[in-house]
Amino acid sequence: MADRKIALVTGAGRGLGLGMARHLTRSGVAVLGTYLTSERAATEATEPDFVFCRLDVTRIDTFPQFVTAVRSTLRERFGVETFDYLVNNAGIGTYAPYAVTTPDQFDELVQINLKAPFFLTQALLPLINEGGRVLNVSTALTRGVVPGMSAYAATKGAIEVLTRYQAVELAERSIRVNTLMGGAVVTDFGGGIMRSPDVQKLAAQTIAQGRIATTDDITAVVPAILSDAFQWATGAIIDVSGGQSL
Repeated sequence: MADRKIALVTGAGRGLGLGMARHLTRSGVAVLGTYLTSERAATEATEPDFVFCRLDVTRIDTFPQFVTAVRSTLRERFGVETFDYLVNNAGIGTYAPYAVTTPDQFDELVQINLKAPFFLTQALLPLINEGGRVLNVSTALTRGVVPGMSAYAATKGAIEVLTRYQAVELAERSIRVNTLMGGAVVTDFGGGIMRSPDVQKLAAQTIAQGRIATTDDITAVVPAILSDAFQWATGAIIDVSGGQSL
């Protein structure tokens, strides 16, 4: 197992995170996924190369214990002390018109979408191999405006800036850091708003491909981005939005 690549994917119990994990395992990468509420998915995971640890990304004070749990899981399940790829996927979306967005809504978005990946990556750095990869997740809403998503888009815009700084500051360890920019996709994001046929129709009008994405449209690219095929890409925004808001 020592020569096999291992990825840690946050929010891997459902949606895009679960899709990323499945595509990674199919490509031969072992996955340690995190979950918070998707306990059933975690307990039902039976694949030897896909295991789960629970993590509440809002509890930064628990990150040292999580690092200890990751180290233990790597040793017991995979026979190694470190891993290769970190995918900061866990996040939330809140719809709220700018004029009525509350401080609590704003703080929650910042806490989960920005502060958590900032400090979780920092905490996990000792376990990431030299020449490893970090993949952060953003949205096409940083490029095209959808009223009601200002706070969410602002946190993702900050992630894009953070990615560039991480790419420079972690380069001494040859760790590449990139951003995956997704777009409108059929998941439970934002309370499942994208499952509405009317919302899908409106969103499709802004996408060059003429439809919203499936989870596979976005997640299938992750193994390639983390592979050596992208070894000279760092600090980049990799757009897999289907041409949204071009």
